[in-house]
Amino acid sequence: MNNYEYLIAGLPVLSDDISEQDHISASALIREIRELCSDKDNALIDTLLKGYEEENFTPEFYGSMLSHPNTFLREFFRFDLNLRNAKVRYLNESFGRSSGQDIFLEDEGEFEESEEVRKVLYGPNLISREKGLDELVWNKIDELNTFDYFNVSAILGYIAKLKIIDRWLKLDEATGREMFRKLAGEIRGTFKGVEFYETQ
Repeated sequence: MNNYEYLIAGLPVLSDDISEQDHISASALIREIRELCSDKDNALIDTLLKGYEEENFTPEFYGSMLSHPNTFLREFFRFDLNLRNAKVRYLNESFGRSSGQDIFLEDEGEFEESEEVRKVLYGPNLISREKGLDELVWNKIDELNTFDYFNVSAILGYIAKLKIIDRWLKLDEATGREMFRKLAGEIRGTFKGVEFYETQ
């Protein structure tokens, strides 16, 4: 069984003192995390990372995720599916295509963030849209892990945020570094919050 408090305390972004010369690699950080995880938890990390591989953007993959026993993976990929379908609808509308074209496994439940996603998609430019969508994903991770401080769901959420940061380090390094510092602050805040709660 993992000592999640120790594992999370040792996460490599606890310091947000990042110089301009530092090279940040999500892949390297994820490798460090995996070395501290059990085989069982690494299997869950494997599943999460499969969702970032182009060949897995299929009904079969998402179908398996929507029935996955791990709550974080199930709800994270439900949100991801709804978000992807919303983006496809936006493109269909923009290019005058059928509204249902390339939509798959449409979730029959309510997509609570649908209006927020729509507002972002009709934003002023590509960069603002991409940043807005990633902020929604980031916030969804926080929502899913509201009460998960020291367990595998916290680790999965951390890795999902690292993937967002990694993308922005390639698109716009300043934005990526800003997100990196934000994640560092969140990790430190987790420990402060739990310490405060335990002293009450």
